Amino acid sequence: MEITGRITPEIAGIFTSEALNIIAKLEREFGDRRRELLQKRNERQLELNAGQKPAFPAATASIREKEWSVAESPPDLQRRWIEITGPTDRKMVINALNSGADTYMADFEDSNAPTWENMVQGQINLRDAVQGTITFRSPEGKSYRLNEKASVLMVRPRGWHLHEKHVRMDGVPVSGALFDFGLFFCHNARRLIEKGTGPYFYLPKTESRFEARLWNDVFSMAQDELNIPRGTIRATVLIENILAAFEMEEILYELRDHAAGLNAGRWDYIFSIIRKFRNDQEIVFPDRSQVTMKVPFMRAYTDLLVKTCHRRRAHAIGGMAAFIPSRKDSRINEVALANVREDKEREAGDGFDGTWVAHPDLVATAREPFAKVLGVEPHQKDRRSEDARVTAKELLDFRVPGGQISEDGLRNNINIALQYLESWLGGNGCVPIYNLMEDTATAEIARAQVWQWLHRPTAVLADGRRVTNGLLKELMDGESEKIKAMAGAERFAAGKYELSAEIFERLATAETFVDFLTLEAYEHL
Repeated sequence: MEITGRITPEIAGIFTSEALNIIAKLEREFGDRRRELLQKRNERQLELNAGQKPAFPAATASIREKEWSVAESPPDLQRRWIEITGPTDRKMVINALNSGADTYMADFEDSNAPTWENMVQGQINLRDAVQGTITFRSPEGKSYRLNEKASVLMVRPRGWHLHEKHVRMDGVPVSGALFDFGLFFCHNARRLIEKGTGPYFYLPKTESRFEARLWNDVFSMAQDELNIPRGTIRATVLIENILAAFEMEEILYELRDHAAGLNAGRWDYIFSIIRKFRNDQEIVFPDRSQVTMKVPFMRAYTDLLVKTCHRRRAHAIGGMAAFIPSRKDSRINEVALANVREDKEREAGDGFDGTWVAHPDLVATAREPFAKVLGVEPHQKDRRSEDARVTAKELLDFRVPGGQISEDGLRNNINIALQYLESWLGGNGCVPIYNLMEDTATAEIARAQVWQWLHRPTAVLADGRRVTNGLLKELMDGESEKIKAMAGAERFAAGKYELSAEIFERLATAETFVDFLTLEAYEHL
């Protein structure tokens, strides 16, 4: 194993021989299998490109038909009404754990720019938080420390498609997922168990039951290595890919001894539809703001997720409330908080057992609807729907009634993608833009929509204009000027705005759709 990232005495403290040994064993055991599964994704993509439609797998019909349940949730994961998410910088870790949310998902993935410093310092911060020793002092002199009662910690490692370029085994970069998981598990599993909790994870970007099976085998091996009983680890899987929607039951079944639930990752789900059906000329989404949770295919997706989870005694966790309350404009807050409340009332009413927020000030607002529906109950797994099963046709009906593509929608995608990418390239993956907390998922859907509109003859603006490379360039120049005016000429010149625009334009205009912008942008970190 070769580590090329900067090693300080503090960083050296997390690369203990035990930690390095676990990472090495996991990579040697599962590295080839991970790469084979990624190749299976490519083969599946070729089938989709040729017009094949996803379906519920015939080979696993018996799993869907027979009765079984996932393992019972540990006591501290029974109530998950409000889950706050965010990256692993030191101040964020403390504020999130002190937020009053039921759980905090510490994120090494979509809200994190995977610089070497972010990845290793995040591990140090979480280790200190688990030990109860974490503190932070701001440049202004304000001190932060953990409250006596903190949120339950969950950790999201990177997805299977990402690697850690600063660590190589036999000259090959190791899996980012195995690196993140292995380090955290090695340093914190025993201490978490001593404290009456456990090593709990969120699993992103899963596309099939086989990828869930790989995670289950990773968990079993890691627990054996530390002499921890199998089943101690609990994991919630994000259903943020259209293919995974057809295998929700199978994904839970593969992880049944370790499964804690499923989460409706709404923005990545929409992005995955554009990505997977890149060659389908019939699919043209309107402005992102119009693809709401109320449109039919999103309703079908969430209905199926809740039904699946409750049938199998797993938690169903709802989507993100990304609004950031304004300290200056009460009118913005009034409208936005009403939208957050309405969204969470819909989720609680639909049977979800909890939801996500991106800011501590949203915890109370999001909690109210769940408290009203659940009362003293920690969840509503006993609530079963007698409706007919959601069909493949409903999941694949991507029409958005009344949807239109507007110049404002195109400009908004360009503006958000440019600002987010610039920040990500600078090492910050969780970016407040126009009172919303943007992360990689929203940047992905922004650039994916622009790519789709450029590659669909039927994609025209509401005023009749085609979306062309020339129009894109014109609007990019205009949005860059707006961003420059907001940032200031000096900040703009010192930043990575030109590189951001170069990457965005290249991906948006590419003849072939590029699966993940993070794979392209990672080479520039």
